[in-house]
Amino acid sequence: MTWAFQEQIRARLLDERGTLFAEAPHKIALCYPSPYAIGMSSLGFQTIYREICSRPGWSAERAFLPDDVAAWRASRTPLLTYETQRPVSQLEALAFSVAYELELPGVFEVLDLAGMPLLAVERDDRHPLVIAGGPLTFSNPLPLAPFVDVILLGESEELIHALLARLEERPARETLLAELAQTPGFYVPGRSVKLGAVAKAEDDRLPARSQILTPHTELRSMFLIEPERGCSRGCTYCVMRRTTNGGMRTVPPERVLELVPEGATRVGLVGAAVTDHPRVVELVRTIAESGREVGISSLRADRLTSELVAALKLGGARSLTTAADGASERMRKAIDRKTPTEALFRAAHLAREHGLAHLKLYVMCGIPGETMADIDELAALGRELSAIIPLAFGMSPFVAKRNTPMDGAPFEPIAVIDDKLDRLRRALKGRAEVRAISARWAWVEYMLAQSGPEAGLAAMEAWRAGGSFAAWKRAFAARGVKPFQAARVIDGRQNLPQLSDWPSVALLTPSPLPGERAGVRGPRVQ
Repeated sequence: MTWAFQEQIRARLLDERGTLFAEAPHKIALCYPSPYAIGMSSLGFQTIYREICSRPGWSAERAFLPDDVAAWRASRTPLLTYETQRPVSQLEALAFSVAYELELPGVFEVLDLAGMPLLAVERDDRHPLVIAGGPLTFSNPLPLAPFVDVILLGESEELIHALLARLEERPARETLLAELAQTPGFYVPGRSVKLGAVAKAEDDRLPARSQILTPHTELRSMFLIEPERGCSRGCTYCVMRRTTNGGMRTVPPERVLELVPEGATRVGLVGAAVTDHPRVVELVRTIAESGREVGISSLRADRLTSELVAALKLGGARSLTTAADGASERMRKAIDRKTPTEALFRAAHLAREHGLAHLKLYVMCGIPGETMADIDELAALGRELSAIIPLAFGMSPFVAKRNTPMDGAPFEPIAVIDDKLDRLRRALKGRAEVRAISARWAWVEYMLAQSGPEAGLAAMEAWRAGGSFAAWKRAFAARGVKPFQAARVIDGRQNLPQLSDWPSVALLTPSPLPGERAGVRGPRVQ
């Protein structure tokens, strides 16, 4: 069976372009807690891979959650790296890139398959250092705290080099962690006093871009590159709003174009607000006119023009995807989304005029203050839009994230969310498709997003109990996990009284990590 897994890895390697093979005195396992197809679609994962391999004396070897975890575990095969097919536990460190809360069970699986204790306090100098970074660190990485030795906060292009430079000196583990606990950009569970500010990479590190192209991903050999980083807008629910790391930083199209490999036939422009780039039409048109397909990760309805949609059509677009986020104009104003209804109609007309097949619209439901009247308005909008072009709604229950103005907002009861979705479907009468994320799993995400290390420990127990929704509920209850009750940031945009109804209290102090003395509390979120 081990041979079969190695053959699968080798077959994928043969289909890759840009893989970095290097023998070096220092080796780090770069782990993604989801399968290969998802991990290789991550721009951050690929960027850190290139950064590590660019450092003299270092090589990064990738590892992923197996496609069939049960079969891998049954074979008793240790988790292997891709580049050399060696056990990940033989490398100096394991570095996880974690995108969001529900990837936490994947972290457990990777550590378990590697033959390593899950809890950091149960590991010692015989084990490689366990590091975590990724998008999750911009909001709330505390559920990771019981399982990792150090967390890199925010943009890690430079932090990873600072960490590797220290590892080159081969310090004792305790010495290293004590030093990192005092270093900006690093959070060491049980040692750091608090979570510090997320790091900001220097502009000359931009843009992040793909290193490896492979057909075995969600995006099928698409070269990903960011023409901008961050956002200039102030949506109250978003982690990447304008106050995060200085707002939006743009990259000149000339720089983007010179970094696109000659052999790349598909290009994805990735960022929080790509269509806010002042030269986005020029960039998309130039890529499309070169004969390449081009896609954009975030289309803002109020930034769509005939010229932009025409360029996207020329670049192979078959549909148009944008977001309203609020179910009604009232809710969009309340959360500072600022996407007027007329912009959504204009998007539908532009899609039809340029021969696109359908429109997909992302919407959040369960935002504080939302009523059934807002859902009825969304249904009416859907009926009108579907008369223009085939329409699909992508519905997501609202999950409040830390470090946003809506931090601490409650999660709407699951039954209420389900009732709203049922009402929307009935009102549409099949005129538009409704694709909804499970309210149950959104609640699990919320509990992790709004809690501390105790939620991570509950996640471990739920995973060990089989990972069902019932197991998660039991684990949260047994650990006494309660969401933080954070005060909303005062930002002058409380347009609905309901948006300030949730408690405004001091932040809760997380429970001690395993191994800490009772009564000596762990770090607080600040």
